[in-house]
Amino acid sequence: MNAQRVPGLGLGVAAGLVLGAIACLQLPGLPPWWVMAFALAAAFAAWAVGSGRGRLVAAFVVGAMLCGLHAAHALSLRLPATMERGDFAVRGQIIGLPVHEPQRTAFLFRVASDASMPAPLRGRLLRLSWYDDRREGPDLRRYGLQAGSDWTFTARLRAPRGLRNPGWFDGEKRAMAQRVTAVGYVRSAEPVTRLEAGGGVDHWRERVATRIDAVVDRDSARYVRALAIGDTRGLGDLDWEALRATGLTHLIAISGFHVGMVGGFFALVATGAWWCLPWLGRWLPRPQAAAIVALLASTVYAAVAGWELPTVRTVLMIGVVVIARLARRHLRIADALAYAAIAVVLVDPMSVLSAGFWLSFAGVAWLVWCLPDARELSKLRGVLASQWVATIGLLPLTVILFGQASLAGPIANLVAIPWWSLVVVPLALVGMGLEAIHSGAGDWAWRSAAWAFDLSWPLFDWLAASPISLWWLPEPHWLALPLALMAAFWMLLPRGVPGKWLAALLWLPLLWPDRQLPREGEAEVVVLDVGQGLSVLIRTAHHAVIYDTGPAVPEAYDAGERVVVPALQALGVRRLDAIVVSHGDADHAGGFGAVQRRFAAPVIFAPQWDRVPGASPCLMGSAWRMDGVTFRFLHPDLYFPAFRNPSSCVLRVETAHGAALLPGDIDDLVERLLIRRNGASLEADVVIAAHHGSRSSSDRAFVRATGAAVAMMSTGHGNRFGHPHDEVVERWAQAATAVGSTAGGGATRFRLQAGGLVVTQERVRRPRLWDAARQID
Repeated sequence: MNAQRVPGLGLGVAAGLVLGAIACLQLPGLPPWWVMAFALAAAFAAWAVGSGRGRLVAAFVVGAMLCGLHAAHALSLRLPATMERGDFAVRGQIIGLPVHEPQRTAFLFRVASDASMPAPLRGRLLRLSWYDDRREGPDLRRYGLQAGSDWTFTARLRAPRGLRNPGWFDGEKRAMAQRVTAVGYVRSAEPVTRLEAGGGVDHWRERVATRIDAVVDRDSARYVRALAIGDTRGLGDLDWEALRATGLTHLIAISGFHVGMVGGFFALVATGAWWCLPWLGRWLPRPQAAAIVALLASTVYAAVAGWELPTVRTVLMIGVVVIARLARRHLRIADALAYAAIAVVLVDPMSVLSAGFWLSFAGVAWLVWCLPDARELSKLRGVLASQWVATIGLLPLTVILFGQASLAGPIANLVAIPWWSLVVVPLALVGMGLEAIHSGAGDWAWRSAAWAFDLSWPLFDWLAASPISLWWLPEPHWLALPLALMAAFWMLLPRGVPGKWLAALLWLPLLWPDRQLPREGEAEVVVLDVGQGLSVLIRTAHHAVIYDTGPAVPEAYDAGERVVVPALQALGVRRLDAIVVSHGDADHAGGFGAVQRRFAAPVIFAPQWDRVPGASPCLMGSAWRMDGVTFRFLHPDLYFPAFRNPSSCVLRVETAHGAALLPGDIDDLVERLLIRRNGASLEADVVIAAHHGSRSSSDRAFVRATGAAVAMMSTGHGNRFGHPHDEVVERWAQAATAVGSTAGGGATRFRLQAGGLVVTQERVRRPRLWDAARQID
């Protein structure tokens, strides 16, 4: 039977919708909503009555305008700036699974919609934290905050605001895609009341997760939770690092393949029932019954998995196939994929912001195009061919989305896909199904799943630790992606196509991008956006030094792991020649362990009183030279007492084209001491303002002595210390110095080069619709 397509739909229309949504999200701003609404209506009409290229253009406009309206609505949900850091009494329900950490619990909270709630928050989604202040004890926070439970409390809120650094992660983008109105924390000093215990699907998921932890006496219990119900809360940074290194992140949480397995299993059950009870066919034919049962089962399982995008895509594809079966139409897989993509974009066009959208649809599309006759291949050839297609086809997206490529991934996937998907996951699902029937009935299946998982994990752990595991790649030019996709397309063409080796040239901009390193005698100073803390990268032609490593809160947040290391990798830093820890405060030295674990710098400097492992003292007068650039410590001297902030390492970076001064957290007394010692040594084009612009620093005489063109404040947005202080900003401004902040412009690059000082801020360089601030404060 020939495939029958739905008029007005298909691969071309799906591509038009997706490209339109992408184009809209690249705009720095949106047209008025009424303009987008009118254009959307006109484009829908053209789509309905048009044909050929006209219909494709109409689909593009529909995707762009629909995405623009969704984006405008999402941005309008943000808490107004006038209400920032306000306290709000709210009532509502916990959404999803709370994440319990030693010192806090993080969760999503849906505010009630009634008139008693503050108008800007009615029915809105909040991302909150509840910190352990020991007054009510951790039990209420940890065990009372159950999925689906209703609460009333007071929360201190602010609009979603993320850090902006080189690299792929963007917290503000995620907040907009999730329609988060505000972020904040529960005020434990105010009354807190649980109105109702947990309920619903999420509460059942949480109960299953707790049961798995209780009955599986293995470290792999957290992986069984992820594979059974999509609960990845137990996976730490090191777990994700190992999974990325082996290319297994797509398998560890519930994927579309798992949903398909559940749907297929219940389809077989329904088929068996219809065979055993032929009279059922009088009410509903067997093929249609199997399709409907598969759709219902996959929908329930996708809900249990938390409606992640790969599961939604699979459910939509199954739904399309079911509709075709009920209408007695034959449908190609490619058409089902296109219809599913159209449905996803029409329902939520901003889903194109998620990595799951691209990996989910692109992976299936490559397989459908390259292996249309996969059933004719032997099982071994089919597995090898599909792995080759997935590796080459998804490599460009993996590099663009995550800045990395797993060289060990193809090997790991050859083992993990059949073993986990056919042994570990079915056992985990059997346990979940039995648990739904009777509590405790699935314990044996979860233990078996953990045992089977542990059999394979040593191989993946070894691969993750091997030198071929992970290849971190610098952030490429935007043209690198289309060129790499062309290269993948060329390489995956059938045998006999000439010149395939030439495709290697198209990979070069993606896999070996220009790192834009300084020339001999030049330097680049990059002040990373780490919030209320400091981390500065200094690059020369062939070397890299980092000054401070960002803040960290033990067992809760580590900027070294989550911000500094990814930013260094995105900038193409392959090794660090030295790490300077200005002093031991957590906002400067908190990320040291994570940075040193990744880069293993051979030389470490810190004040002699701070116990930084392997560090040498940063004594006044000591210096070294690299690539025509001199690094010189101006403070402290050998006899300066252990005064914490005033004892900070003061580093001066001297180039042939200017200098930069990094004073750590010194105060005005030390600044005046430096002037008395040698005021000329303080002259600099760029100064990282001491102590984040604190009122006790940036003495007027010190400001004049530097003669800086730019003073940079490394601060967190809306920080509780009020940094930078207005008086400090005014002092620098009166000295004709431009004042910038990471809170306003994100990570900032200062290029000390032959043509003069060049300043680039991340939010200005790459403006986005969702940016809360795009200019120097």
